[in-house]
Amino acid sequence: MTCSSSTICSPEPAGRGGRRVAGWLGVSALVPLLCLVALFTGLCAQPAHGERPQREVLVEQAAKALARGDGIDAEAKLKAALVRGATGPDVSAMMGQALMAQGRRDRARPWLVPGRFSPATAAVGWRTLGLLERLDGNLPASGRAYDRALAIIPKDASLWVEIGHLRYAGGEHRLAIDAAEHALALDPGSVPALEFRGQLVRDRYGLLAAIPWFEQAIMRDPKDVSVLLEYAATLGELGHATECLTITRRVLQLSPKNPRAYYLQAALAARAGNYDLARRLLIRTKGKLDSQPGVQMLRGVVEIAAGNPSAAAEALEAVLHTLPDNRHARDLLARAIGMGRQYRYATLRFAEDIANDEASPYVLTMVARAWEALGDRQRAGELLDRAARPSVAALHILGDAGRIGELLELGQTGAAQSAAEAARKSDPGFYDAQAIAGDVQLALGHGAEAQARYVLATEIRMSESLFQRRFAAYAMARDVRGGRELVEGYLRQNPTSRPALRAAAQLSIGEGDLGRARAILSWLRDNGAEGDVQLLSDLAMAQAGTGDLEAAQGSALAAYRLQRASPLATQALGYSYAMLDSQPGAARALLDKAQAIAGNTPLIANARKQLRVKG
Repeated sequence: MTCSSSTICSPEPAGRGGRRVAGWLGVSALVPLLCLVALFTGLCAQPAHGERPQREVLVEQAAKALARGDGIDAEAKLKAALVRGATGPDVSAMMGQALMAQGRRDRARPWLVPGRFSPATAAVGWRTLGLLERLDGNLPASGRAYDRALAIIPKDASLWVEIGHLRYAGGEHRLAIDAAEHALALDPGSVPALEFRGQLVRDRYGLLAAIPWFEQAIMRDPKDVSVLLEYAATLGELGHATECLTITRRVLQLSPKNPRAYYLQAALAARAGNYDLARRLLIRTKGKLDSQPGVQMLRGVVEIAAGNPSAAAEALEAVLHTLPDNRHARDLLARAIGMGRQYRYATLRFAEDIANDEASPYVLTMVARAWEALGDRQRAGELLDRAARPSVAALHILGDAGRIGELLELGQTGAAQSAAEAARKSDPGFYDAQAIAGDVQLALGHGAEAQARYVLATEIRMSESLFQRRFAAYAMARDVRGGRELVEGYLRQNPTSRPALRAAAQLSIGEGDLGRARAILSWLRDNGAEGDVQLLSDLAMAQAGTGDLEAAQGSALAAYRLQRASPLATQALGYSYAMLDSQPGAARALLDKAQAIAGNTPLIANARKQLRVKG
């Protein structure tokens, strides 16, 4: 029997060896047996003349599996190719890709880090290694790998997108924008480039401005799951629930069981108040997104609604582990702990926040109730008094302020200012450098100077946090017109932004447009702010100002029941009683209480005048 590259395995002519073999088993029995051996062992896998080696076919099939996102099938095909004679350099780049597609970066690393790639796969290998190092936080190593890929394929638009992501992760924000623009210059129809540009536009200008970029990308490739998810998320944030739901259903057709699609649907359900559905949809993510703070925040909200305080607390602790300054998560955690009647734990969990004067009025109130349940009324009263004091929002330095933040805390404002300015000038394209410099100026009471630095930061990104700082800077500089233009511009792009809507209501109250203020505050109350004492108090005043005293009393009473020590809620309820002339005795007692806490405000004085007129 002979096996050569030009023939399929066949028995030798009988004249030379057939008689000897036939004497052992018989030719007729030998042929089927050898075929079975060849079938199961691949001993005769060599192609006939003109056919491609099977290892090459398997590698090609692996490439097709990677193109459709099937890393498991690609890995299997590549392993089979190795058995059939493929070499490590032939498959290492694609094997790294296949394992990365499965989320197995630990297993991908040994295939990619040595850099042993064939010439045909080197570009893929280096860029996959660049992605691996970026995801693992090894940014310099990622940059070196991308440099190797760029030397091979300098005009690949999608590679420039990956470089842009690396630059953005490393704080080179302007250079990231340049990379996105270069990618589009190389290939105006590149779907990854259009998607990346949409993400950057969303960061810089807002939700609405990003929509055309995502739509262009989808027109180029209607089946690109990544773009569809970005588009759906942006539509959801804009409040376009029906369109968002349609897109997520399309994603699930293309990528069944996609966890991000389920998460977006859960967020839509929660916004609509259907927390049971939101909870069921989150379960379908199967924990694949649990490292993301937004997912854990949503889980905390839906578990509170479902009456599962322990599960809610676990999720919210995960948020605070990643975002320790997230005040909303801290308030929700206090609520979950209170729901679980873990009174002793509540006093311990927030003791440091209270000692450092970092606890919100809500947390102070919840911990006060815990002390009250434990029988310590004195401590409860002290915390309620603190919760009732008018609070000034603390300035939290953005990013990793390091030494600058320490200098501010130590009161060394001149040194902090010098350090911030030096950092800003040495790296003007770094968002945090510009924003921190603005924060320092705001802390020093220099509203206009802070605004000038914030404007430079907005050329890169305009987050809600930066919006709030800019609004505070306009207020500090007494620039009402600038504040109004900022709010209106931000709301045009981000119409559901809660901080921007609160600012719009604040401006409307200041301008005497109580009808608009009432409409905005009512919407906010009905969409997740029913437990916000200050908002309810402001709403009560807007309702009273528009002549709806019954509604004003209802809002003020809701605020007062949430926080009886709040001067805002107390004076609002006293004012509503005085205006209605329904309970003059209670009105006087409430006004006395509010005045003892906050002093004689114009609102209290007006209410007392009304009582005298009617008395």
